[in-house]
This record gives sequence, C-alpha cells and structure tokens, in this order.
Amino acid sequence: MEELLKTELLGRIGCHNNGITYIVPVHYAYESPYIYAHSASGMKIDLMRRNPEVCFEVDHVENFFNWKSAICWGTFEELTSVEESEQAMQKLIRRIEPYLAKAEDAHPSHGIADMAHEIGSSKELVLYRIKLSKKTGRFEQRNTPPDRTQEI
Repeated sequence: MEELLKTELLGRIGCHNNGITYIVPVHYAYESPYIYAHSASGMKIDLMRRNPEVCFEVDHVENFFNWKSAICWGTFEELTSVEESEQAMQKLIRRIEPYLAKAEDAHPSHGIADMAHEIGSSKELVLYRIKLSKKTGRFEQRNTPPDRTQEI
C-alpha cells in the first residue's frame, strides 16, 4: 500500500456532510501519514470543512486481471500558515513536475486557474492535507482467478 500511495499521482477523495456524499479525483503527494493536495474553493472544500472525516482511494490498473487498490480513512486539515502552505505546495510541485514539463502551458495550479498569474487573485487556492488513520488494500494478479481478490 505504501508503494502504491507513493507512486500514483491521481487519487479520489470521498467526503460527506448533510446527506451529500461527494467523490472527486485529485492530484496528490504522499508523505506518511499525510496526503497533500490543493484545490480551489468549492463543494469538496466546503464539505471537508464541515465534516473533516474523509476517505481516500488510489488504484493502479494494468488490465482486468492485474490491479491494486488502497482505501484510506483520515482527517482533513486545512493548511493556513504560510510555512506549511509553502512546504505542501513544494511537495506537490516536486510530485507533478515531471508531468508538467510535458505540456507547454501547464503550471502547478492546473485545474484551478486558467493562467498561472491568476493564482491568489481570481481564485482562492486552498492547500490541505489528510492525516491518514487507517488503510486497507486489495489486489489481483494476472495468474489469480478473475473472481478472487487478495488482501494486501
């Protein structure tokens, strides 16, 4: 599970409050026991501020018979200090930088603003982490019968 959390780039956060469950993909960086991510203000951030208990899922699928998945539970923590925010952003930039280099117009705020110079001016950037408290995982290997999964 640790290797899966460290090597994947895209995970999904599940949050819930007031009868609404919301699952959304996020780019992230993992440094045990934390998942670091960022977002513009919106439904995900609103829900996590109201109910900080969240679920995080990441998977790697090579094909129908060869996959692995980790599901984690933890607590949303909004980063408000300048130092913590800068450290979190650096972790995220280092994690996604190899992918950003492949696109001319990419920047670390992908999906938050149309242009890098808009960060901090037209949209609020929220940096946060999820402190993981529980993890479980499953996988299936190519030689495993298709209807059988194994716990990690």
